[in-house]
Amino acid sequence: MTHRGAWNSRWSFILATTGSAIGLGNIWKLPYMIGVNGGSAFVLIYILSIILVGLPLLMTEVMLGRRVQKNPMNAMQSLAKESNRSSAWKYVGGMGMLTGVLILCFYSVIGGWVLSYISTAIFEGFSNITAEEASAHFNALLASPLTLLLWHSIFMIVTMSVVSRGVSSGLEKANNFLIPALFAILLILLGYSMSVGDMQSAFDFMFTADFSKITPLTALVAMGHAFFSLSIGMGSVMVYGSYLKREVSISRTSVYIAAADTLLGLLVGLAIYALVFVNHLEPDAGPGLIFQTLPMAFGQMPLGNLFGSLFFILVAFAASTSAISLVEPTIAWIVENTNFNRNKASLGLGLLIWSVGIVVLLSFNIWQDVTIFFGFGIFDTLDKLTSTIMLPLGGFLMAIFAGYLMKKHHSKEELDLDNRGYRLWQYANNIIAPVAICAVFLYLFNTTS
Repeated sequence: MTHRGAWNSRWSFILATTGSAIGLGNIWKLPYMIGVNGGSAFVLIYILSIILVGLPLLMTEVMLGRRVQKNPMNAMQSLAKESNRSSAWKYVGGMGMLTGVLILCFYSVIGGWVLSYISTAIFEGFSNITAEEASAHFNALLASPLTLLLWHSIFMIVTMSVVSRGVSSGLEKANNFLIPALFAILLILLGYSMSVGDMQSAFDFMFTADFSKITPLTALVAMGHAFFSLSIGMGSVMVYGSYLKREVSISRTSVYIAAADTLLGLLVGLAIYALVFVNHLEPDAGPGLIFQTLPMAFGQMPLGNLFGSLFFILVAFAASTSAISLVEPTIAWIVENTNFNRNKASLGLGLLIWSVGIVVLLSFNIWQDVTIFFGFGIFDTLDKLTSTIMLPLGGFLMAIFAGYLMKKHHSKEELDLDNRGYRLWQYANNIIAPVAICAVFLYLFNTTS
């Protein structure tokens, strides 16, 4: 039997799983989603969704992984056997693994954009950059296949190098450094925004609740992002849970992870919008917020180049911790089911993902007119397939299995909650989360049909 690694402490598990959750979704996507979805109204529903949907499902996925201490596919097969259910449930774990690999195929390209902006901030700077210049710089990056290839390759090399070193030497050491460093840089940036930005306007925009802006669309978008922001449904949390020691409380550590993930996303939003408002920029700039709007803000600020560099280093740290978690479930499956060791598995899978990433980066330039499904290009097809179908479907099926098919005394034993706490988890996992995911699915179906 292949020797499995384990976290040396609960703290290591918290840092690793928080790193999995904290990624471009929190630092790139959450701030612009707050901006385009009504500010405080979105934040309110987002926080409620984290508590009612995200946290219970996070506990569920950790529980499933630790119960049998295997990779997601083997874990679901063993859990199904233990509960006298069909072995076909293993494909739920397999779908999660595939989802993580597909996400990394395009995630590494975006990670490459971030590395490129670190280089620009350090060696060129953003001093007095105009809106036209910021847009032109971003468009020039996307139009250059060789530049994108360089940064995509560097991002993949770093990611697979960490994964190849295993749990203690690779994942644990990387996250033990990256996550505290990420929060340290964020606090420095937050202090900078408080000193030179309009923090009061940022705080009012994000936290002064305007209930008139709450619409069914706002609620569904916030709920969907809360679900995705915790990395649920793709096996990352399950495989990290499989390395968790028995004496560690799943509920307590899950609360810490959800709180850290949410806190970081909201603090990043405050830091960004304080700079946006003091420079009289629009808060609803959309996906281009950090790549086009923020360089303009840093260009007008004292020490803007220094803090611009720190900001993109922060984003790179967040991207790398998530990238590591995206590929770990599949690496674990390869090591546990084949004769490949971690080094060979990391090299082989890394080359495959890197190759698909080349196809993705070409979709921004040479192959920008190529469409696959429903008029979507290569990048958009992968993004929509994983984030709007595979992730929520994986989370939904895991919730159904844990709530209705797994033996209750097994789940209760793993969660180690008192009767009241266990009933609350059951209600959230068995009813609230599945209904919420179905609501998101129905909305997506109606808007695309």
